[in-house]
Amino acid sequence: MNYNNILISLKDNISTIIINRPKKLNALNKETIEELHDAFYNANEDKNIKVIILTGSGEKAFVAGADISEFANFDVEEGTRLAAKGQEILFDFVENLSTPVIAAINGFALGGGLELAMACHFRVASENAKMGLPEVSLGVIPGYGGTQRLPQLVGKGLAMEMIMTAGMINAETALNYGLVNHVTKQEELIPLCQKIASKISNNSSVAISAAIKAVNANFKDGVNGFHVEVTEFGNCFGTEDFEEGTSAFLEKRKADFPGC
Repeated sequence: MNYNNILISLKDNISTIIINRPKKLNALNKETIEELHDAFYNANEDKNIKVIILTGSGEKAFVAGADISEFANFDVEEGTRLAAKGQEILFDFVENLSTPVIAAINGFALGGGLELAMACHFRVASENAKMGLPEVSLGVIPGYGGTQRLPQLVGKGLAMEMIMTAGMINAETALNYGLVNHVTKQEELIPLCQKIASKISNNSSVAISAAIKAVNANFKDGVNGFHVEVTEFGNCFGTEDFEEGTSAFLEKRKADFPGC
């Protein structure tokens, strides 16, 4: 499928999705959110794709925020609907994908951009990356999960400070906060993500999907993460991947997981 605002490439079971609105610093508008949903859905349905890398075009921005011009005149009902729909079709959707998603933060990740990066399963940043949630400087709060995911990642106090000051932090600070897993040079960002993705793709995609469910369950109200872990652990015993993985270990050979 042809998209107006994103580019997709596939190599070695790794799909790379590039948000491609360089003149807008890759800002998220309605069309881009819908295209991203479609691209993530298709990648998740393709059993040949083991990992997804998400990044922005150019060297300035991952996603510099939401396209403010689209909602500057919204009323209460429209604003509520904007946040609810966005979370449903993209941010929550990405977080709960069974295919691992790595955010390759190649520049500014602000507002909705940082929220999108936080919805990914983990993050890698280039040295020039800058991250922040500046929404309160516009008289609004983060609406795509930022008030929930940021405290989960960096703790309540740091999250409160970042949100209240509307300031930006650099890549090294983000690493110290635990917001990103790695920081690297700009030119090494995608190769590093590909290296990590390659390691992931060698493992059981069925088990990884189960692990994602179990980890995410710990952050959901009313859900006992330990119970989910026990259930998903048990379910693994009924998969062909478990049979292959254990057989390969006992036979001292590399596993060739069928993905089922």
